[in-house]
Order: sequence, then C-alpha cells, then structure tokens
Amino acid sequence: MAWLKHRKWAGACDPDQKTRGHANKEADNWNAYGCDIDAESLLDTAHKMVDFGFRHLGYNYVILDDCWSNMQRSDNGSLVANSTKFPDGMKAVSDEIHSLGLLFGMYSSAGVYTCAQYPASLGHEEQDAQTFADWGVDYLKYDNCYNQGQEGTSKLTFDRYNAMSQALNKTGRPIFYSMCNWGRDYPWNWAQTMANSWRMSGDVYDSFDRPDDRCPCTTYDCNLPGFHCSIMNIIGKAVSIVDKGQPGAWNDLDALEVGNGGMSDDEYKAHFSMWAMIKSPLIIGTNIPKMTASTYSILANPAVIAINQDSAGTPAYRVWNRDADTDEYGQGSQSLWVAGLSGGDYAIALLNAGNTSAELNATLEEIFIDKATTGGGAGSGALPSSSGWDVYDLWANRMDDVTANSILQGNATVNGTIMDTSNSTMLYNATEMAYADGIKENHPALLGAKTSSVPAMGSISATVPRHGIAMYRLRKQEGASKKRDEL
Repeated sequence: MAWLKHRKWAGACDPDQKTRGHANKEADNWNAYGCDIDAESLLDTAHKMVDFGFRHLGYNYVILDDCWSNMQRSDNGSLVANSTKFPDGMKAVSDEIHSLGLLFGMYSSAGVYTCAQYPASLGHEEQDAQTFADWGVDYLKYDNCYNQGQEGTSKLTFDRYNAMSQALNKTGRPIFYSMCNWGRDYPWNWAQTMANSWRMSGDVYDSFDRPDDRCPCTTYDCNLPGFHCSIMNIIGKAVSIVDKGQPGAWNDLDALEVGNGGMSDDEYKAHFSMWAMIKSPLIIGTNIPKMTASTYSILANPAVIAINQDSAGTPAYRVWNRDADTDEYGQGSQSLWVAGLSGGDYAIALLNAGNTSAELNATLEEIFIDKATTGGGAGSGALPSSSGWDVYDLWANRMDDVTANSILQGNATVNGTIMDTSNSTMLYNATEMAYADGIKENHPALLGAKTSSVPAMGSISATVPRHGIAMYRLRKQEGASKKRDEL
C-alpha cells in the first residue's frame, strides 16, 4: 500500500525548499492494491515498514493513491474522505503515520477527475492544497487524467501543474510535489523550478522487457505515453534525459514492481539496481505486510540504496549499448552504466538484457570516458584510468533468506535492540548515521564486498546472468596513479 522513495522530501515546489542531494524512498499502494485500500490496510503497511526496518533505511513516505475520496465534493466544495474506508477521517490516518516517524502522502490529478474517476483538483488547486495541508499531508502525487485537453505544449502543461505548485507553497506546509504527467510535453525541460519529481514515461508494469502495444513509444519523444511499459522500455526512454535529474528535482521512473510476481529474482535485482543508478525515487509498490524474504532482501540492500542516496545526486549514464541474443519477445542488449559518486568513488552497472548468461567486460578507459573527453581531457592531468581501483560488489552481501524471514516473522529487529547494525554487512540504520557519513566511515553494509583490484588501464569482468546485472562501487587506490606517458 505504501510507496517508498529515497530520503526525505521537503518542500512543495519552491526551489528554496527542495531537498538537496538525494532522491526519495517511499511506499505507494497502487501497484499492489489498486482501489482496494482503506485505513486499516494503509496503517498496517506503515507499521510493517517500521517493524521490518524500512524506516531505518530511509524509506520515509507512506503514500495513499487513488480511490480514497467520496464520488462528490462537500457542499462547500471540499474533497471528502470516504467514511467507509477511512471512518476516523484522513487527519487521524496522518497523525498515526506521523507518530511512527513516517511521512504521509496523498494523491490527486491535474484534471476534473482522477484516473479512477473520483473528484480531482483542476480549478480547485488552492482549496485542495489547503485541505491536504490541514490533514498533515507531506507529499502529493499529482496525476494527469481528465485534463480537459490542457496539454500539447510545454507552456500549457507547465501552467496547469504550476497552479498546484503555487497553491501548495501558499499553505506554508512543506509538501513534496510529485508530478505524474507521464512525460507529456517534456517535463524534464521545465519542471525543476516547480516540482520535486516528474514521471518521465507511461505506467510501468511487472515485465522485464515484453513489448506491449499499449505502451507504443520506445524513446522519450512520445505523444502517447500509454501504460504497460516494461522495465527495459522505461530504461531506454531514460537514457537520453538522465542528466535532467538533479538534487531536489528527479526523473521518476515509476513505482518499483519488485515482489509482484511477474519477473525473476535476477530481473528484480536489475530493476531495483537501475532505478537506484539513475537516481529515480525508490517507491515500493508491492504488498509490504506479505512480502517474501527474497523481495525484502532486494528492497533492503543498503549498498545499492547508498548509490541512490549518494550526496552528489548524479544520475548514471550509459557508456555503451550492444546487441545480444534475443529472447522470446525479440529483445536483447548489453550495456555499461557509470555514475560519479561523492568523495571520488564511482558506481558501475553491467546490465545483461540478453537471453543467456554472458561474460561482460568494462575497461577503465570506457568507465572514465567522460574524464578523457570533457573538462580538458588528458591535458588536465592524470586520468582516473591511469590509477588502480578497488572493486566492491554491491550484491555480494545480500541478506540471506534465513535472516530476512526472521525479520519478516518478527523474530528479529533491525533497530539495534536485537540485531546490531553498527558493523553488519547486511543491515544499516540511516536514522543513526546518514548514508554520506556511513560511506565516510567505510561501513561494510554500504561499501559491499571487496572482490578485486583493477590495475591502471585494466578492466572489470563479470559473468552476468540472463536479464541480470552486476553492480560495483569503485574506489581509487591510494598512491596508485601513474601518468599516462609512463604506461
């Protein structure tokens, strides 16, 4: 029921209020529950987020999606929570979520109806924003259904979404503003000044790479975003716009499908890893109270989360993309992705979207190609490729099923009372030590497992499973630099 995004979001759309550095972590109900949601199930999710240690990992928001209101506004024009689903009202839900140390998110649409045909906020922006603020809402997902044709140019869409941005700011309450206009009219070019995130594609579905005619576009330049967009479809659309994301304003690749049953474990690992690398908000979209150990150990991998939460906030970019053997859907590729991290570290991902396991290789020259071709290149001093690098596998310390099941069954906790996180290779508590500080302290759960060292001008190789990923943190070896002319 909840959606998790990385780190706290503060502020609606005022650039001065936006959180710097990190994408958000949240939990949202739509992928797992649809309209079948009420106060009991929402609050059960919130409590389980705390019990399972998600709050300690930085998953801060519990987000209520569509279908929460009456079908009609009140006599004074206000939105009204459905009294059958939420008998104590929305403020009581908000108060309980806040009492758990979590933040509360809600949903509306920049149209006359929500996507499920409940009352929405077009023309009611100030009234609805104040209602949300009065209820203690900390986050607003703002959809794009029934928009009265007010799209087709960037200016039309900007004005429609900016009306709610201004209304949220006018309330004086910090509310994270999540635009959900599916990439229509290129929000990555203009939303940074009035929103904290924007959806850049049609809706995701639980498939790694199966094409679907209802998601007709394969690039960002799309007039019909559609829905049923696969993981690889969305990654392909993000390739050209990754640089548009920045601290406080993020490309949102949509909620995570991890745990919903349509993909293999390797595919879910690749899905989660790539969302983290591109710095999408991480939004848990599965049934948290009923999740399995394997789902938990993916969503709770602190070494991967630390890449998403890196204080530099730099999204990964694709260095190369190559054809590979195709699967039953005619899809197949292999790619190298690189992200610069704070403190001089780097993250790399070798993504095998081919149909069979493959040995993938990335040279240091490929990994650091930007350093050689921008900012003065080789003339500006020794290049990173002329140094040795230590390689840390970010999935090597994945939590085992026994430990995960112990947490999920309530036989262990991750808050330090039963399971100590101070020197664990699997567990981390970001409420005690921020990710940035944990990296500085070389916390083993964040670094991953050191698996090799690469000499200057060397390469990294990995056997990557079908529809799988190898993901590493690279850390420069001290005193290992050599000038290029000495090699």
